[in-house]
Amino acid sequence: MTERERFIKALERKPLTGRVPHFELIFFPTMQVFGKVHPLHRRYEQWDQMQENERKLHREEIADIYLAIAKTFSHSAIFLMTNFLTNNANNIEEEFNLIDTIRKKMGDQYFLMMHGDATFPIPSGSDMLKFTYRLHDEPEAVKNEAYENVMRKLDRAYQLHNYGGLDGFALCTDYCLNTGPYLSPTLFAEFITPYLQKLITGYRQLGFYTIKHTDGNIMPILDQLMEVRPDAIHSLDPQAGVDIAEMKRLVGNKMCLIGNVNCGLLQTGTDDEVVKSIRYALQNGMPNGGYIFSTSNCIYPGMSLSRYELMLNIWNQEGIYL
Repeated sequence: MTERERFIKALERKPLTGRVPHFELIFFPTMQVFGKVHPLHRRYEQWDQMQENERKLHREEIADIYLAIAKTFSHSAIFLMTNFLTNNANNIEEEFNLIDTIRKKMGDQYFLMMHGDATFPIPSGSDMLKFTYRLHDEPEAVKNEAYENVMRKLDRAYQLHNYGGLDGFALCTDYCLNTGPYLSPTLFAEFITPYLQKLITGYRQLGFYTIKHTDGNIMPILDQLMEVRPDAIHSLDPQAGVDIAEMKRLVGNKMCLIGNVNCGLLQTGTDDEVVKSIRYALQNGMPNGGYIFSTSNCIYPGMSLSRYELMLNIWNQEGIYL
């Protein structure tokens, strides 16, 4: 099977043989490994001023970086980031171009996803009070905005579906801090869940898989996340007390689980603590399938590559389905 096929089998919670699939939402330290700045750290303010041959060269290099990450670290999926195109008037056309460029290079070897969330994230500190007032003072306006956000994403998804080449969406909106969700479960059920449901249902009807990402303590809203039925949930944050053994017991036959290797320990813990976290994730995530091996966030700037390599070494030796 290709890595893409293995990834899809895990998303569908079907039995696998060989290594449990692995990917990281983002691998930032590309300069250390490949001598290339990660595309997300670049700025293309003058993209529209470039000649087409210049843009083509940039697309080729972006695709090469993503493929180098996947090949070097045996990822099964690629999260193609297009945030740098937000100032480009022809954003959807450029997304088509990037998909086309990377698919021509990799074929169907890897599962390809892009960001696709439309729900309200944790507001910034400066916006939190304003958002809170809006929930109280103009709830219907907030709901209308939530609905319009979803419909814009679904319109984009319809165009991406017609173009082809994309497998799914990572819904990268954070809802939770270490202490719990930024909204009470009651408010979450009013202002987030119905719109997340509509978004995921719309994506599924178009044939896309969905991976719901949120850091933090998701347990108070886990029942609502289960109701909307994403294909997988990421990152299963152990720093917020999310226990993969408990998650497997509660939802392992309903959603694929991704993550739970403690990012904080990868950066600041001892080798023994890191190894313990890696093995705990594998031993509790793998049984009966439906698990994709990953850190509890991403490989971010400042993380030691030797720690990620330690994680991969244990995965290669112990993350094996017989």
